[in-house]
Amino acid sequence: MIYGERVRLRAPERSDLSQFVEWFNDPEVREGILMILPLSLAREEKWFDDMIKKPEEEQVLVIEIELEEKWIVIGTCGFFGFDWRCRSAEVGIVIGEKTYWSQGYGTETMRMMLNHGFDSLNLNRIALDVYDSNHRAIRAYEKAGFIREGLKRRGMFKDGRYIDIIMMSVLRSEWKE
Repeated sequence: MIYGERVRLRAPERSDLSQFVEWFNDPEVREGILMILPLSLAREEKWFDDMIKKPEEEQVLVIEIELEEKWIVIGTCGFFGFDWRCRSAEVGIVIGEKTYWSQGYGTETMRMMLNHGFDSLNLNRIALDVYDSNHRAIRAYEKAGFIREGLKRRGMFKDGRYIDIIMMSVLRSEWKE
């Protein structure tokens, strides 16, 4: 496990999947991520079976917080799109439990992921894409140290409209400062 001040990251279990399906079928949660169609438990089980066959660094992590001496699952995060020659990867996060939105858990998790990516995986660049309409996520990424580096104008069509996508990244040298 990877421990932060208020958050810990752990490997997912098959028993987590029904919670993931619930989150990803919530329109408010889905609004900030790539998913556009409802998700079935069968499809999530197939995703899980495929995911656990990947190298460990490419597997999703579960975000948990401790409340009243019990760990509560609130989201997921992970690295993907590795380029080992350039020492870069993309990172993604979803806080699926809306009760815990805007409480700093996303920022803390992203800081933990940056630390893990730079110090454990020896990455030099960590990047992400975020919809320009996802103000809460943009604020969390900036607090974690991400810098805006570009814009994919009208890069996504979702819910009947085009959305700009902001490209953000952190370099190891910036993180170490």
